[in-house]
Amino acid sequence: MIFRMRAGVAMIAVAVTFTGVVAPTPPVQAQGLFDVLFKSPAQRQREKLARQQAKQKAVAPVAVKPVAKISGPSYRTYRADKIVQVDFSKMADPVVTGAIGDMMLSPLGLDPFAEGRTALADLSIKALPEAAEAVVAHYSDHPAYMWVSGTAVTDNARAVVAVLNNAEAVGLSAADYKVELLDDAFDVALGAERQRQLMAFEMELSTAVANYILDATRGRVDPNRISGYHDFKRKSPDLTTRLEALSKAADPAEALLAHNPQGAHFEALKAELKRLHDLDEGDRIEISEDLLLKPGQSNPELANVMAAIANKASDALKVDHALVLASYAGKPGYDNEIVDLVKGFQKQAGLKPDGVVGPATRRALVGISNADKIEKVRLAMERARWLPGVLASRRVFINQPAYTATYYNGGKSELSMRVVVGKKSNQTNFFDDEIELVEFNPYWGVPQSIIINEMLPKLRRDASYLDRLGYEVTVGGRAVSSSAINWNGVGRGSGIGVRQPPSNANALGQLKILFPNSHAIYMHDTPSKSLFDRDTRAFSHGCIRLQDPRAMAAKVLGTSIDQVGSYIAAGQNKQVQVPEKFPVHVAYFTAWPDDAGTVHYYADVYGRDGYLRKAIDATEKVRTGV
Repeated sequence: MIFRMRAGVAMIAVAVTFTGVVAPTPPVQAQGLFDVLFKSPAQRQREKLARQQAKQKAVAPVAVKPVAKISGPSYRTYRADKIVQVDFSKMADPVVTGAIGDMMLSPLGLDPFAEGRTALADLSIKALPEAAEAVVAHYSDHPAYMWVSGTAVTDNARAVVAVLNNAEAVGLSAADYKVELLDDAFDVALGAERQRQLMAFEMELSTAVANYILDATRGRVDPNRISGYHDFKRKSPDLTTRLEALSKAADPAEALLAHNPQGAHFEALKAELKRLHDLDEGDRIEISEDLLLKPGQSNPELANVMAAIANKASDALKVDHALVLASYAGKPGYDNEIVDLVKGFQKQAGLKPDGVVGPATRRALVGISNADKIEKVRLAMERARWLPGVLASRRVFINQPAYTATYYNGGKSELSMRVVVGKKSNQTNFFDDEIELVEFNPYWGVPQSIIINEMLPKLRRDASYLDRLGYEVTVGGRAVSSSAINWNGVGRGSGIGVRQPPSNANALGQLKILFPNSHAIYMHDTPSKSLFDRDTRAFSHGCIRLQDPRAMAAKVLGTSIDQVGSYIAAGQNKQVQVPEKFPVHVAYFTAWPDDAGTVHYYADVYGRDGYLRKAIDATEKVRTGV
């Protein structure tokens, strides 16, 4: 409806709508004349306020929720197990309790253990809390000597002390279990004092044994206190039962040693530790840490490279390249003949034979010192205690620093392949689990960390980003379009899910092998095959990418590769349960033996050796009271 009127010489047009939609604001003069002619002052005031509020709302910025990135676990300052005083006052008196069944009376009817009990009040012995409780509990139930007979220590006691003194051989510290043997000779006129000495020895040895059993079984360090990248339920051996078993064992020393991990892997680590201690290291050849030498280049470090090859190459390689090695005169030029020699060495070392002398080839050439190897083996022995004491004969073992996944059956390796593990910013966790199923043509449920850290910035620039890529988006379980969401208001805890349907471009490739865990880590295929050719393969967001996923799937399902291929060829998302669950160890060992027992050494990709070393140092500091 249009009104046209004259106000002086000016023609004023006023537009009015009756649909409830606000029309464009007319000229100020016309609006004012209309208000004067047709509206009351109160109405004019209300509409003026409404127009002001509408204008303010139109120009107000949309609230943008800041992107709070999701980060991985942190490494912590290690808090060591405490050491406590053994409270012998809590040890039950058999005279009071009637616990005399195990008492061994002397020919005169006297109980040697009872004679020595008076010494308990003066003893000051420290132990791990569980060990302190177990010693008191054991002697309350069995008030008799384990390590003493008559007026002397037994041969079994001497053998057990020898095991404790040799704790270094199994990667522990002998100082933690130090017990002084008593001399056989003593002054018979001081019989009461001898009984006190024997009681003190008995309690010191049993306490040291209990401490040893704990450390040998579960390790001196609780890995979960190092960082959230470790996920292990700490072992809690029944020490009271184990002390009783030792008291009855035909060979207590052998029984005590058996609390260490059992199996070929631990025996190989023990043998390697002894070999390294006995080895004369000799001269090491140093090569600049920042060396990057490519074919055709020139570098004075080439002389050190050639010397290291001459020192470390196999006899066969030296024979094949004898002329090159013999004729090299220290020139810096990296020519084709030397490149072929380097490629041969790289192949021998299990590296990509590309002729480029970079960090991995340098490490293989220089090696690591005996002291460094000893440290790595000792750390490996500590980590081995976090795993089951006896590894299952059928298992999958993933060693992250080695970038390998190995399938064992009957205790023997049947399949091993290269893997890609998490980047340093997205580290793969260290834990045990059980393989449950294989999913073919899988969906990829995008982790929240990737949604928030990587996708959200792109979605705020282009809300249709996920729609165009073919991803499925859900809010509270309801499917929605990516472009329908105000991504500026999305942050942690928004309840938005994203998944990628099965396809040739799916991030998980054709299959994934699941062992459900709180870290959302599993083994899977990948369309990015080229990464397996690299020596260092830490590129994923934490999951384990398999070089040959079909072969691994066939092993875990107990079927053929052809059958696996038929599941994939069907093109449908399908889950197949494994016939029987079995263990998978997502592990981290910078020293680990192969099937032949040869220990190999690997770069510490996540720097975890240093954190474990600090944890052990903190433990030793608490135990020595320094």
